[in-house]
Amino acid sequence: MKVSIIGQAAFGEAVLQRLLRDGVEMSGVSAPAPAGSRPDPLWAAAEAAGLPLVPTASLKAPEGVDQWRPLAGDLCLMAFVTDILPVALFTIPPRGTVQYHPSLLPLHRGSSSINWAIINGDAETGLTIFWPDDGIDTGPVLLRKRVPIGPDDTVASLYFNALFPLGVEAMAESVALVAAGEAPREPQDHRLSTYEPPCRDGHAAIRWYRPADALYALIRGCNPQPGAWTTFNDAKVRIFDCRLTGECEPGMPGRILRIADDGFDVRLNGGVLRVTRVQPDGGKKMPAGEWAASAGLEVGSRFK
Repeated sequence: MKVSIIGQAAFGEAVLQRLLRDGVEMSGVSAPAPAGSRPDPLWAAAEAAGLPLVPTASLKAPEGVDQWRPLAGDLCLMAFVTDILPVALFTIPPRGTVQYHPSLLPLHRGSSSINWAIINGDAETGLTIFWPDDGIDTGPVLLRKRVPIGPDDTVASLYFNALFPLGVEAMAESVALVAAGEAPREPQDHRLSTYEPPCRDGHAAIRWYRPADALYALIRGCNPQPGAWTTFNDAKVRIFDCRLTGECEPGMPGRILRIADDGFDVRLNGGVLRVTRVQPDGGKKMPAGEWAASAGLEVGSRFK
């Protein structure tokens, strides 16, 4: 059985390398075309393996679909695809197309599923390999894998420590199931579906009056993108590395309780936030203690 991949970035590359190690015959790859000195990892890996390539952007036009047709193989894997592609692509391979999605569909459909699972306080998430159709993450399910969300998980830790490696394994398992003729097509229960918009700056504003657990979940669910933010002296600052500590102390939410070389403590409704890494507006991420000294942050100051 010949397999093709449409994807990008480190995840797409890891899926390709895994299939090559498994001895899967690859028919073609589609990835973002090189646009600078650092090509997309999947593109570079496919080029190094001598596989025929088609730029993903070209698949949106009929000419690109025709170019992809002889490379699509018997089964196509969509490994981290952010482009909206024509439904006609999915039916070119005789055994269909399957796609990776980092949530337990039908929960958290959309492009920011990991963010929202954390922000909403879910105890677990996971990944789904499904057969895409003309909806947004609505197609029948081939398999699911469950992953607990730890109390201090961020989008980065949850993805790179769990959903990335487990997703590579799930893609390889899906290829084996399709090859054996044992791949399910379980319809999603659309009554249970949730869909959230892309997590952007407007969702990432810190409201210091919110309960400590909810506020901490927002910061973790926006780390590393888009970065939860607050303001000090009318300038925006994003909070990244932090942890929820201790019992609630007297004072207004958002007020600075302590400042040290390695960070500072902020009073919350129901706890204390120890902040260790921030990013000032227009600057780079930096140690929170260093930023506090440069910004004139003092005990008793208050974020707005």
